Formats: sequence, structure tokens, C-alpha cells
Amino acid sequence: MSTGTHRSTEDRSTGAWTPRQWGVLLVLCGAIFLEGIDVAMLNVALPSIRADLGLSTGSLQWVMSAYVLGYGGFMLLGGRAADLFGRRRMFVFWLSVFLVFSGLGGFATDGWMLIAARFVTGVAAAFMTPAGLSIITTGFAEGPQRNKALLFYSGTAAGGFSVGLVVGGLLTSVDWRWVFFAPVVLCALILGAALTFVPKSPRPRRIPGQGFDLAGGLTITAAIVLLVLGVERATHTSPAWTAATVGAGLVLLAVFVAVERRSAAPLVRLGILRNAGLVRANLFGLLFAAGFFGFQFLVVLYLQELRDWSTLQTSLAMIVVGVDAVLSPVLTPKFVNRFGNARVIFGGLLLAALAYALFLPVAADWTYAMMFPSLIVLGIAFSLVYGPLTIVATEGIAEEEQGLAGALLYTAFQFGAALGLSAVTAVNVAATESSAPSAVLDGYRAALWVPLAAVLLAALISAFGLRTKRGTTVASGAPAEEGAAAEVPVAG
Repeated sequence: MSTGTHRSTEDRSTGAWTPRQWGVLLVLCGAIFLEGIDVAMLNVALPSIRADLGLSTGSLQWVMSAYVLGYGGFMLLGGRAADLFGRRRMFVFWLSVFLVFSGLGGFATDGWMLIAARFVTGVAAAFMTPAGLSIITTGFAEGPQRNKALLFYSGTAAGGFSVGLVVGGLLTSVDWRWVFFAPVVLCALILGAALTFVPKSPRPRRIPGQGFDLAGGLTITAAIVLLVLGVERATHTSPAWTAATVGAGLVLLAVFVAVERRSAAPLVRLGILRNAGLVRANLFGLLFAAGFFGFQFLVVLYLQELRDWSTLQTSLAMIVVGVDAVLSPVLTPKFVNRFGNARVIFGGLLLAALAYALFLPVAADWTYAMMFPSLIVLGIAFSLVYGPLTIVATEGIAEEEQGLAGALLYTAFQFGAALGLSAVTAVNVAATESSAPSAVLDGYRAALWVPLAAVLLAALISAFGLRTKRGTTVASGAPAEEGAAAEVPVAG
């Protein structure tokens, strides 16, 4: 008995993991890798899908928009559902839904079929992803053990997107339908492993007389769907339509707040927003995602439209950004342990600003060697920002609200990505007055200021958190080495 107690104490102090925890982490890393590779492969396959199905530009845009709406719109509902109905239960069920509808997308013979499949796949990811993150944050002791797990997890997410760019190009060269069929195989393997490694747990205790907050769920989902839709479609519709859509979303958001204040069992406890670390992490996540995805979008346009690079050439050029898949679990933990999350995030934001600034003078005849510094620095920056942000956003949150905390962060990332893509597109179009190569290049250069401005704003806000002592997290006020909660079993 004493030996077991001693081993538990030693594991907690050294951050060592049990075989069960290793198994659970591999399952969850596989799921987030699946989500990343699925999105990246579809991005690469869009031109082939358009040619085969005869889609218009508007319909092709909806193939991507449908997933974004499902993913971003239902994320908060998905995160709270994991807390209320069981994390393992939600993870396994929606992973199964993801598998089925990813496969159905490959059988699509018309645009509407593919759009519908992508919407449901996005909804499945919205429930599956926060459930998976909350399994990690409740199954690994807060402190070094959980930090290490989250950094592994974040690195895998980035690796999935980077690998997906290349794999998507290879599969599309055979048949674009394999972009949908390949994830089915990976998803089936992950599902089998989840049933084996992720332990069952009792359904979370429900207080008598407190049911599910249906009104809150409907209003927040509708609000986020409208806000994401308005931002994501801003460059494809009239200003009046955009203003009406965003305005309706804001009205529903206000209604949601009013509902939550009066609800006996709110979907989102508004008091969670008093956590300064969580709020800052979400704000940084939104701005960082806006810059990161906006920059990648511009680089892809530059390489394919102006330089006439093939899809595979572009994918191979961009894969260097995926260096964070290696650095996140290997290098970032050392920096976090030495300097704390606040300084690591701030340093990562400055590196991202450097990466964008280095690309500002881009010319029509740049060699890959001239682009490489921006891409590699951006990969390093991502490794220093994404994982620590995940740590800060979930640190100090009660176990019964870990799913909600993760959903808030992912919603911020999703909304930031939509905002960044919309902003760079708008600036690019406004700055391009003709189709001449020089005008196209001017459009790219003007739009590159958008990601730079976004990340500089994030760095400026982040700087206010540097007044804490070394070893503290962003705005948390708690030393990194403190706050290690007693180890809890991995719960579903």
C-alpha cells in the first residue's frame, strides 16, 4: 500500500504518465490529427472537386463555409454537452458521426450533397474536439504533467494540418474522393482505440430540477452561426447583407446573455469569464488565428496564382510551417518551465510578427530560399503560442467546466480564422485594380499588413501580462510550479 502511494506521489511530482494515460493521449492526439488532416486535404482538393462536380464559385465556397459554420457554430454547445453528458460518451459518439459523414462526402454526386456532408462533419468535430481536450485536462494533473500532454496534443494538431497539405495533393492526383475516404480508415482505427483505452465513467451528477438549458443552447448556436457566416461571407456578399447578418448575431448574443442570467442551470456560466487567463487566452487565440490563417491563405494565392506552382509544389513549400509538430512537445516545455507561459506566448507572438514582416517585400521572382525564413519562423512561433495558450485557457478551471473552457478557446480560434481570411481577402481585392502581375502583387503586399497588425495587437496586449514574476502564466497570478492539482483518473 505504501509503495503504491509513494509511486503515485513520485509520478505526480515528476510528471510521469501511466500506460493508461499514454493510451488515452495517443487516442486524443489521433483525433485532433484527423481533424487537422481532414481540413487541409479538402483545401488542396477544392479545384478538382469544382471541375468534377461542375460547381460554381459560390457553391465551391459553401463546401468550405458549411464546415466552418458547423464547427464554429456548435462548438460551445459541444463543449458544454461534454461536461453534462460525459466526455467519453460525447467523444465516441461524435467520432462515429465524423466517420460516417466523411465517407458520405466521398460519394457525393452533386454540390448540395457534399455541402450537407461537410456541415454535419463540422458539427461532429465541434462536439468531438472539446470533449477530447477536456478528457486531457481532467485526466492529467494540473501542472507539468498536464502541460506536457497539452503540448503534445497541440503539436499533433499542427502536424495534421501540415501533413494533410501534402497527402491531400497526392490523393487528389489519384481521385479527389480519396480525400474523404482516407480519413474514414484513420477514424475507424481511432474509434477502436478509444473504446479500448478511454475508460468509461458515470454520467456527471445532475442536480434535481435543473434540466438542459435548451434556450441558451439554441440562442448561442444561432448567434455564433450568424456571426461566423457574416464574417466569413463578407467578401462575397453586399455590405448590407453582412451588416444584417452580423447585427442579427449580436442581437441573439445579447438574448443569450439575458437567458443565461436567469437560468437555473446555464449552458455557459457567465462567471467563468471572470477568469483573466481564460479571457486573455481567447483574445490572443482569436488574433493569432486571424493572422496565421490569413497569412497562409495569401502565401498559397501568391504561389499558385502569381507563380503558377502546382498544388503539390505549394503543399511541399508550406510543410516547413509544420516544424511546430516537433518543437511543441520537445522544445516548448523547456521554455515554459524556465520562463512561464506569459513570456513564451509573448516571444511567440513577436516571432510571428517577424515572420509576417519578412514577407512584406515579396517580389514576383522570389526564390523559395527567400520565402523560407518567414515560413520556418512562423512554424517556431506557432509552437510557442498554441500549446501555452491551451494551458492558460484551461488552467484553474473547475473539472465540470473543462469542456466549456476548451470550447471557448476553439470558438475563438475558429472565429479568428474566419475574420482573418475575410479581412485579407477584402484588402487584397480592394488593392488590386487590374489583373496585371504588378497589381496582383500589390494586392498581396497590402493584404500582408493584416496578419502583421493582428499579431502586433496580440503582442501589445500580451505585454501587460509580463509584469508578473517569472514562472507565472498569463494574467493568472499563480506560479507555474504551483497549482498542481491532485492527480485524477482519466474520465469520460
